[in-house]
Amino acid sequence: MQYLKGIGFRADNDQVYPDLVFSLPEAVIPHQDTKKSRRSVVGLGLMGDAGKYSVSRPSNEIYRAYLENLVRVVRWLLAHEHDVRLLIGDLDDVRATQEFRGLLGERLSVCDQGHIIDEPVFSVEGLLSQIAATDIVVATRFHNVLLALLCNKPVISISFHHKCESLMSTMGLSAYCLDINDLKADRLIEKFCNLETNAGKLKPLIREKVREFRKALDEQYKFIFNDM
Repeated sequence: MQYLKGIGFRADNDQVYPDLVFSLPEAVIPHQDTKKSRRSVVGLGLMGDAGKYSVSRPSNEIYRAYLENLVRVVRWLLAHEHDVRLLIGDLDDVRATQEFRGLLGERLSVCDQGHIIDEPVFSVEGLLSQIAATDIVVATRFHNVLLALLCNKPVISISFHHKCESLMSTMGLSAYCLDINDLKADRLIEKFCNLETNAGKLKPLIREKVREFRKALDEQYKFIFNDM
């Protein structure tokens, strides 16, 4: 809306609605298996073109630092009894995931590599099922973050664009939004520990926000299709 006003469009009477993903039927949203192991599962969503929106540093420099910091985070997670599930947000990210697995192969023991879950996915339904099988999500792709919230998962967004910050702010989760241009493993680990500690309090708040967004979208659909 701010952009439209800035280029001369009259938008004073227009409304801003949540992302349409929040109106997906509840029937298609899978629920986590009640069977729990002693190790929690952290979903890690990679982004192949991470850094391309940066104006402060070369894209390849940000991308390399991004991968290296996430390798450090994965090593910490494994050392603290978490499993890690790699998530895809776009088929273009497959190459980045392969590159990341290569870095992990150089830094992890064979035993630790057994705690990395990396399964192909080719549909939104498949991605939702993988997200549902996690306890916490750390992601870069906007729709990884969006779908994690839809599945009521506490999430940390590694923000590459102001739309990520906007989403996290609207959800009341700005404290868990980190700028990709200044990503540091220690800071991400600190945020993860905080999120894990507060997950029980945050999940009802996320659920209520999703409910609120679904209601707003129902109103939008009624407004659009009222005369049809």
